[in-house]
Amino acid sequence: MTLFSFPARCLGLLVSLCCAAAFSSAAWAQFRVEVTGVGMTQLPVLVTPFKGEAQAPQKIASIVQANLSRTGQFKPLPTGNLSLDEMSRPDWSALRSLSAEALLAGSVTRLADGRFDVRARLWDAVKGQEKADFRDTVGAADLRLSAHRLSDWVYQQLTGTPGVFTSRIAYVTKSSGRYSLWVADSDGEGARSAITSPEPIISPSWSPSGAQLAYVSFENRKPVVYIHELASGQRRELANFKGSNSAPAWAPDGRSIVATLSRDGGSQLWRVGLSGGEPQRLTTGSINTEPAFSPDGQTLFFVSDRGGNPQIYKMPAQGGPAERVTFSGTYNISPAVSPDGRWLAYVSRMGPGFKLHLMDLVSGQVSALTDTAFDERPSFAPNSRMLVYATQQGGEALMTTTLDGRVKARLAGQGGDLREPHWGPVRP
Repeated sequence: MTLFSFPARCLGLLVSLCCAAAFSSAAWAQFRVEVTGVGMTQLPVLVTPFKGEAQAPQKIASIVQANLSRTGQFKPLPTGNLSLDEMSRPDWSALRSLSAEALLAGSVTRLADGRFDVRARLWDAVKGQEKADFRDTVGAADLRLSAHRLSDWVYQQLTGTPGVFTSRIAYVTKSSGRYSLWVADSDGEGARSAITSPEPIISPSWSPSGAQLAYVSFENRKPVVYIHELASGQRRELANFKGSNSAPAWAPDGRSIVATLSRDGGSQLWRVGLSGGEPQRLTTGSINTEPAFSPDGQTLFFVSDRGGNPQIYKMPAQGGPAERVTFSGTYNISPAVSPDGRWLAYVSRMGPGFKLHLMDLVSGQVSALTDTAFDERPSFAPNSRMLVYATQQGGEALMTTTLDGRVKARLAGQGGDLREPHWGPVRP
């Protein structure tokens, strides 16, 4: 028995469809970034190859350039034959002829103990002045993380807003009859399997600290919510009540989860404390599912059919009267609230397809962000500037998009199927 007659791609919402969902046999453990589209205003940035990176396991400059490109806010420029590092004295007239407004150059040096010293300098190419210096010392295994740290640093220097490149994403695949929960860098690279199972795994959800993942597993022949500690690999059951237990969403304080439980009949929202105790029922009547917290933890957005068709509603996080939020379209699911509280992303049925939409929660204005037909489970970047979602575009794909929908990046691999991405917090 399904909650609603939703599409098979909406695995996190439909428990019964989760059991029957068909995944292809290839898991996407690694991705390739393909950026398309042009932002309205882009800052021309020149990122030169780092001195010594040819002998390093990671190409720092390429990672930084790809990170900046995905945001839609920067226009990477070709470097030609330029050879610079953080100690160079740039030829400003030559750089201005390339229309560069910012310049990043640096070096990667292997130390005697096997670690790598990463150094970089950022210049204002218009004024011909140094802006700031960066330095990081890491082991070989953390060179990619260092490149993401550098990307965050450059992004904040140039925009005044924190970057998100050191964050991670979680998603689910199936390969050779086994389901896997993956954790990858924000660009999709460096994916590692957190857990595998012969039974479906759905609805991964990051804890506010980024140290844990909640997810739903069917290994006990029914949906059960688990908490997984990423550092140790240890996990425990959080919600294994009578009936189904699904769609976990972390409270911003990290001390409880709201999930969809059918323990008393029907699908309702319940708050479950991580330290135990009796769950608190938050909704009654109709079907209520897919909870999503506002960043202050005071409001819950969720999907309900109380009006006849699936729509998104909101109510106080402790329960109470619900207010309808979505009115355009007759079928709206998968709410996600931006960390700054301004935006609501969701999936809306448009004819036979399902497209990603964005609502300004202040004005109520709604815009469609995609031209694909089977979008699934949007999730915001920690700085609220981008979204990740799954879709079908020449095959299964994990995508990021800017909030205006103009710049999209396909994180593509060797082929295969993936589902239900969720964007985690920035790592310290």
